[in-house]
Amino acid sequence: MLEWWSADGVTAAVRWIMFAAVTGLAAVAFATVVLRRVGYMKLGREAEQATIPKDERGEQSRRPSVASQVLGHSKLLRDIRSGVMHLIYFYGFIVLQFGAADLIWKKLGGSPIPFPFYGQFAWSQELTVSLVLLAVLYGGFRRYIEQLPRLKRGWKPSLVLWFIGGLMLTVLLTLSFERLSGDPHAVAARYAPVSSVLADWIGKLGVPTGSLASEAGYELFWWLHLLVLLSFLVYVPQSKHFHLLTAPVNLWLGRNAPVGRLTPLDLEDEEAESFGAGAIEHFSQKQLLDLYACVECGRCTNVCPASNTGKLLSPMHLMTKLRDHLTEKGAAITSKSPWIPRVMGGQLAGAHVMGALIPEWENSPEGSVTSIIPTMTAQKEAWGVREGTKAEELELIGDVMSEEELWACTTCRNCEEICPVGNEHVDKIIDMRRYLVLMEGRMPFDGQRALQNIERQSNPWGLPRQERAAWIEDCESRTGVRVRTMQELKRAGAPKPDIVLWAGSMGAYDTRSRKVLYDLVRLLDRAGVSFATLGAEERNSGDTPRRIGNELLFQELCRENIETIARYGISRIVTACPHTFNTFRKEYPDFGLPRDIVIEHHTELLARLLKDRRLTPEHLVKERVTYHDSCYLGRYNGVYDAPREVLKAIPGIELEEMARNRENGMCCGAGGGLMWMEEQSGVRVNRARVSQALEVRPTVIGSACPYCLTMMEDGLKLLEADENTAARDVAELLAASVFGRETA
Repeated sequence: MLEWWSADGVTAAVRWIMFAAVTGLAAVAFATVVLRRVGYMKLGREAEQATIPKDERGEQSRRPSVASQVLGHSKLLRDIRSGVMHLIYFYGFIVLQFGAADLIWKKLGGSPIPFPFYGQFAWSQELTVSLVLLAVLYGGFRRYIEQLPRLKRGWKPSLVLWFIGGLMLTVLLTLSFERLSGDPHAVAARYAPVSSVLADWIGKLGVPTGSLASEAGYELFWWLHLLVLLSFLVYVPQSKHFHLLTAPVNLWLGRNAPVGRLTPLDLEDEEAESFGAGAIEHFSQKQLLDLYACVECGRCTNVCPASNTGKLLSPMHLMTKLRDHLTEKGAAITSKSPWIPRVMGGQLAGAHVMGALIPEWENSPEGSVTSIIPTMTAQKEAWGVREGTKAEELELIGDVMSEEELWACTTCRNCEEICPVGNEHVDKIIDMRRYLVLMEGRMPFDGQRALQNIERQSNPWGLPRQERAAWIEDCESRTGVRVRTMQELKRAGAPKPDIVLWAGSMGAYDTRSRKVLYDLVRLLDRAGVSFATLGAEERNSGDTPRRIGNELLFQELCRENIETIARYGISRIVTACPHTFNTFRKEYPDFGLPRDIVIEHHTELLARLLKDRRLTPEHLVKERVTYHDSCYLGRYNGVYDAPREVLKAIPGIELEEMARNRENGMCCGAGGGLMWMEEQSGVRVNRARVSQALEVRPTVIGSACPYCLTMMEDGLKLLEADENTAARDVAELLAASVFGRETA
């Protein structure tokens, strides 16, 4: 009998045949699953490539970024514990592929692969197996014992832990029984610190060396390891772990356009059947690739201002629901099942549909400023299979994504900033908003009113268009500084100014924002900067219409502003509004704004004037300031240091950072058009953000955005903290130091 289990010709031939059969079957199943999902992605439209100069596309910097994220786990390591755990998984699997090949070949070929320093190689394999096993145990602890709110729980999330754990255990047991069987190729015990100890334990349990039981154990666990490995191979593309293949591709194919830039719609395309995304196939193929790259780690939901304040929107569930719908609809359209074998997914008697459920904020942890638990719970309970429903008959907006979710997004991009696989959530939401607004005329009443006002009067309040320049006279009466318009200068034949100061709708109409604009005017005058403004010739930048989804109105405003800029030959624009700054800088060039026109935020200009010593902050401003990062200034345009440099230059100011700052700063709640819409559930985003600011006990919450300034002041009033803490723009604080004005 012992001779039958030996590597004689008959046994080797049978083993080879069985190995070829199961490996070939698994390879065919794997390829079939992958190709079918690729087929589903191809249902999407081909993405149009933006015509952006090479130096602005970031092609040279994108490849190092991909390398740092894939190989260095740069984003994952922001959470050091999960980052290290995933690094062990990632490099562990790479290292262990050599060991798996050696383990399989030893049984098939009768000898190990001749790796150099084979003893050290074997030792490294056992060390890696042990580390991966520890990582599996820690992963289970974080998900099921520590119970991080962002992580899903259930049998599906735990299945991969069983797969990886099973792979590691079968490696060790195969090596242990190889040693017990007396195989001459087993390495010395000093190179097998784990399997040799395990072999001793098994021997003490009654399996003697060289026995039939040890031979059978070696054969059994060798086959088990192979079958678990191949089963995992087939399972991966049918689960969230498809990201092992799709994430590197997704990162490589990431934006070659400026961060956060929205793709323009060709509204004059007579062949277009619709605009925006009203069906899953309306998304681009790259957007659909995002869905299969999602790893369901919950990092996006964990930082989302909507998810954190009891709204239904969860960026992670956005991706997974769209992915489920794509898989089901793709299978229906192509008549190709996504599941191999079918038992893995079953032949569903229906399709996944979003139920009507509202997060119960009252169930959030007592005393918490933010919590994603209500949103996570609501999403889990609302998403389920409706029997008798066909996926191809479902409405993308209504059955898969609710309107409530779409209108809860502030477009802050924190989800995209934190995502380790390069997913882009915001453009999908905007595309669905575009469909609602342009094709169906559906939007919240508040948003509709703001858009109507912008269309009629070029400002969200509907105030008379002719009053847009009223701030100029008021500014002169209050500051004594005369502000000239470009029209005046042109008529007088005067030389062009260094910069054009773009007041924006907030600066021109909002009483509070005017104070910031006036201080900025005083500072420019003190620094000797020649400037002018467009006055009544300004139009709304179009940021609000575009984020709400009215691309038509945005493009009309955009072209009007570009024509005005071209008429005066303007070469440099400074604005105090990050939304205007972003729109001009990132999106107007798609519609003809020359790329050599410099668009600058007022904090950048002030920081430069301070550096050049054209401004001298000499008066003491004794304040404890915490700075709130504007999303459209920071995450969209990378301007984090300039406002802080201005604050640090002011004598007397003590700058204290919030827990969430810079790249991870929480949104104020006003982006994405929500400045003009009321929040319908949970707590107000600005209330949560101000609560975070108050944790560092500031006397001033600093900002560099008129929207943020408004939201911070409103939040302070809601929390009844406005007596001890004020909200101030960076320019106001600098002016207080330069001119000696009181700040509180």
